[in-house]
Amino acid sequence: QVQLVESGGGLVQAGGSLGLSCAASGRTFNAMGWLRQAPGKERELVAGIRGSGGTTYYADSVKGRFTIPGDNARNSVYLQKNSLKSEDTAEYYCAANTRYYSHSYYYADRAYEYWGQGTQVTVSA
Repeated sequence: QVQLVESGGGLVQAGGSLGLSCAASGRTFNAMGWLRQAPGKERELVAGIRGSGGTTYYADSVKGRFTIPGDNARNSVYLQKNSLKSEDTAEYYCAANTRYYSHSYYYADRAYEYWGQGTQVTVSA
């Protein structure tokens, strides 16, 4: 049985930092990512890591602020979020997949087969 368990959400002031952790079990994954959904908006890819080489990828809106460290353990992913903005407020989901796609496909939520329950991040102005 595949499980993805997120932790680390919460309330933070604008300009602050927060880390999100995800631990997965039950399968070996090719890629793991963080996606988010704000009220009234579509779910979007925030950041991910894929392949044995640990290639990372980020949405333009978070580049330079969010980081997936290169030393993630297999089947886990940590997201460090710095310089948080109110527009980063959303439900954040950890997701994983076992299949191989072209790099650009990993930016789409349909690339991911397994999902965590989500963790709320609220950034106050």
